[in-house]
Amino acid sequence: MAQGENENIIPINIEEEMRGAYIDYSMSVIVSRALPDVRDGLKPVHRRILYGMQELGVLHNKPYKKSARIVGEVLGKYHPHGDSAVYDTMVRMAQPWSLRYPMVDGQGNFGSIDGDNPAAMRYTEARLKRIAEELLTDINKDTVDFQFNFDDSLKEPIVLPAKVPALLLNGASGIAVGMATNMAPHNLGEVIDGIVAYIDNKDITIGELMEHIKAPDFPTGGIIYGYNGVKSAFETGRGRVVVRGKANVETKENGNKEMIIITEIPYMVNKASMVEKTAQLINEKKIEGISAIRDESDRSGMRIVYELKRDAMPSVVLNNLYKHTQLQTSFSVNNVALVKGRPHTLNLKDLIRHYVDHRHEVVVRRTEYELKEAEKRAHILQGYLIALDNLDEVITLIRNSADPETARNGLMEKFELSEIQARAILDMRLQRLTGMEREKIVQEYKEIMALIDELKDILGNEDRRMEIIKTELGEMRDRYADDRRTEIEHNAEDFSYEDMIPNEEVVITVSHQGYVKRTALTEYRTQGRGGVGSRGVTTKEDDFTEYLFTASTHNYLLIFTDKGKLFWLKTYAIPEGSKTSKGRPIQNLISIEKDDKIRAIIQVGDLKDEDYLNNHFLVMATKNGIIKKTTLEQYSRPRTNGIIALNIREEDQLVNVKMTNGDQHIVIAANSGRAIHFHESAVRPMGRTATGVKAITLNDEKDFVVGMVCASEENATLLVVSENGYGKRSLLSEYRITNRGGKGVKAMNVTDKTGKLVAIKEVVDADDLMIINKSGIIIRISMDNLRVMGRATQGVKLIRLADGDQISSVEKISIEEDEESEVVENEDNTEDIKNENPDVSEDDSEAEEK
Repeated sequence: MAQGENENIIPINIEEEMRGAYIDYSMSVIVSRALPDVRDGLKPVHRRILYGMQELGVLHNKPYKKSARIVGEVLGKYHPHGDSAVYDTMVRMAQPWSLRYPMVDGQGNFGSIDGDNPAAMRYTEARLKRIAEELLTDINKDTVDFQFNFDDSLKEPIVLPAKVPALLLNGASGIAVGMATNMAPHNLGEVIDGIVAYIDNKDITIGELMEHIKAPDFPTGGIIYGYNGVKSAFETGRGRVVVRGKANVETKENGNKEMIIITEIPYMVNKASMVEKTAQLINEKKIEGISAIRDESDRSGMRIVYELKRDAMPSVVLNNLYKHTQLQTSFSVNNVALVKGRPHTLNLKDLIRHYVDHRHEVVVRRTEYELKEAEKRAHILQGYLIALDNLDEVITLIRNSADPETARNGLMEKFELSEIQARAILDMRLQRLTGMEREKIVQEYKEIMALIDELKDILGNEDRRMEIIKTELGEMRDRYADDRRTEIEHNAEDFSYEDMIPNEEVVITVSHQGYVKRTALTEYRTQGRGGVGSRGVTTKEDDFTEYLFTASTHNYLLIFTDKGKLFWLKTYAIPEGSKTSKGRPIQNLISIEKDDKIRAIIQVGDLKDEDYLNNHFLVMATKNGIIKKTTLEQYSRPRTNGIIALNIREEDQLVNVKMTNGDQHIVIAANSGRAIHFHESAVRPMGRTATGVKAITLNDEKDFVVGMVCASEENATLLVVSENGYGKRSLLSEYRITNRGGKGVKAMNVTDKTGKLVAIKEVVDADDLMIINKSGIIIRISMDNLRVMGRATQGVKLIRLADGDQISSVEKISIEEDEESEVVENEDNTEDIKNENPDVSEDDSEAEEK
């Protein structure tokens, strides 16, 4: 290689070259392929197809032309890419299930909603829809800028005049480099009403615009389920709109079976694929209750039939279909469009503002063009009138001229005419010299001058231009507006699967280390008092079942922790497990701290009934003898991360929480065996974060509260249980009512044999008692086996404990009427031991409220 040749080689950094090349490529994709222009709502390929079809003359009132001819026109003149890209785009613009307002009128096989491919372009024909021509109206009046095509041989429009707001009407979707767009279609009538409202008040809020533009309106109909996603999309340009198919339940002619009929499906869902997937799920037993599926769709409309089995519940099956199939989908709105060549995320008002600005520019440019043309015509008419006023002299001058150029120059000099006027006079036909034609010229000149004044007034008055935009939009609404297809279910909550879960009583167990599960109540069989019990849960060696609750699967659970925090959880959200399974860590379900644990669970059926919320209270008791009462309403707004239910002082913790009606008797028992009884009215309602007041005076520093009962009737019976397995039932009336804050009365004769008091419960004969000890053994006994005895007695043996074992938790269970329980009678270990000193001193002094 010669030495001089190296001088033309320029070393470059490959990293910089690749970065630059990729940026150029990405910008090309963003601007010239994937994103729509905010003004006319079209990508370049759509714009070129529509413009090419107009140039070819395939208008809505002209004959169809072969699709191949149209594709060839667009490829050869404007869009130098693959023919399939152009044809596929044109096909989609003709599909009524793809575009809310189709732009192309197709003849032949243009595919189907089942995903069938269209026929080849040589078989199909097409022409423009009338609404598409509205996008091109006035394009020849210098309303938009043009640019050279790929080989600089022709010019194509950069944007269309867009007499209709196509971006809002049909939406758009596209994937660029580093960004994407997914814009929903809307109803033309609603959109135009919204634009007119914006023109009338430029400071209009998005909320006020939404009074006109309710929500997206999909070509396939369906139901928008919940409004929050729509609101977010309109306000921010991003949102998730949940769309459901439209379904109704019919009964077969013979009346013995029900059918779910689907008449509309969500936007962009392939019907055949949806039906096939549903059949597959039925075969896999993931959806049950359907005996047959048929697609009975025809030219008259869509009809998918799901035949149900005799015992199937339509609501459960339908919710399963919503959950597992594309009968419910979400449309993720992402309003990204090009504004002055740069991508922007736009809210509803932004989209309208940019469209109105574009139409305003079009009206201004169109008016300027028409003014220029009118002035040109007026100039020529002025020449005509001068010639007619001097007709004989003009004829003489022309007759005496040697050639046209001499005649033209003579006219210009003698009558002070412009060259354009002189040429027009020379080109004028002799018939225009008649009297009638002269009148026509005079009349036309007057009209032209009036038009010029009108056009100048329009250019000088923005309000008039806005009125013109409104008038033209009103014409579009009258011509193309139709009814909304997609229904809106405004008040739909986030999708819940409650209908698929039977409403039944379950047992919820929580272990010492925070493992939780729910188990069917029927797994626990009833045993006689004094039985050994059955294995209830398998735990790790250093773990044991600490709490047990019963709950209904459809209720809200208000979960209170030691530290006074409150979390909300639906019962069915707790994982189901067998009686011997370990369960799952509670941290997986709620945001509880590692060193905190569950202390109480309250069931609430409805958190929206104001009367119920304001007439029920939550009463809380702490280990150090503090009590607090607050209305349920203050705990009725669930939050994911929980709230502070009450302020817990140092070295104190929450012991129990009960829901009351404001007129109940409260009994609080201490580990020392004493209990205090007072009416609920002794505790005034407080705020959510209040600390509370003193409920009971404890014996000493080692003493603490073990439980609280809120009884509605004085003839209720109270059950107290000691740590060594002894228990007894006594009438509530035996616990004398004292002032809140006193030491209370003796609830059980506590001895070394019985052990300290561990639980107090309100029970009736119809209740079952479930006792759990620290080794995980559970025994369930009926309360009608345990007779009512004196308050100060030691009680009877409820459960036999192994050496070193102690009772961990006690819970009562109401027996269902239809529950079949196996009762196993065991030996009766009743030990009625009277207390030697039943009457003890009782300190009823009122303690200072804290």
